[in-house]
Amino acid sequence: MSNNYEILKSSHPCFGGHVNNAGRIHLPVSPGCNIACRFCDRVINDTENRPGVTSKVITPEESLSVVEKALKICPDIKVVGIAGPGDTLATDNALKTFRLVKKEFPKLIKCMSTNGLLLAEKADEVIEVGIDSLTVTVNAVDPSIEAQLNKYAVYHGKRYEAEEAAEILIKNQIEGIKKVAKAGMTVKVNSVLVPKINGSHIEKIAQTVREAGATIYNIIPLIPQFELSDQRAPLCFEIDEARKKAEKHIDVFRHCQHCRADAVGVPGKSEFGDQVYERKLTIKETFSHG
Repeated sequence: MSNNYEILKSSHPCFGGHVNNAGRIHLPVSPGCNIACRFCDRVINDTENRPGVTSKVITPEESLSVVEKALKICPDIKVVGIAGPGDTLATDNALKTFRLVKKEFPKLIKCMSTNGLLLAEKADEVIEVGIDSLTVTVNAVDPSIEAQLNKYAVYHGKRYEAEEAAEILIKNQIEGIKKVAKAGMTVKVNSVLVPKINGSHIEKIAQTVREAGATIYNIIPLIPQFELSDQRAPLCFEIDEARKKAEKHIDVFRHCQHCRADAVGVPGKSEFGDQVYERKLTIKETFSHG
């Protein structure tokens, strides 16, 4: 277990199980995505409480004033995260934002989420920027399963479909995890659990990402929507069984709050996104991925 992970457990709300009362702010600076998850519905609104949703997309330059405002409202914030609403590596916005944040707010922890399609080739830049915690969404390590969860990928200007897209995505995810983990970065892997598609595949994912260098694993229950609206959500015992299988290989994360791409505050205790981003927060539970 890396020293970086031990530090994160004491100062990052996700890794500390919310016992550390640490806050976070998500900066919605990444507008576009390069893959088409069949369960993902990215939208701009004030109502849905799930990843992939924000009330607005801001620029890297605007993010500095947003962080400053957030720290005045919630001094408990210790983490700046970027998790969308699109993919953080599909544009240069996220890494540019982190460079600005690193200069202006050097004590804040930098946390980023990505689908990993471009992680292998941008790993050196991610390391150079000084990301402290990286989350990669890996829903399968078998292309035939991944193709049922992701429709296509746009890679270097070309659109790849089904299993061809899945092969490229999985290869780049694993290679990218290996590179950043080798550099000492803490890597968390998310998997959306869709019982009839990847339900029996979770243990293999956990084993594969751990061997690649991931530190912690998060199993997220599907909320049926978009192209997978005909799939059922996993039952509690199915989630528990999946976690037990994954725990044979890797530490399992059990307290995900399904945060919006513009969340602000201490997860489970306070939410200041409506004040910071001047939005009206009305909860509608339609979570897709994180």
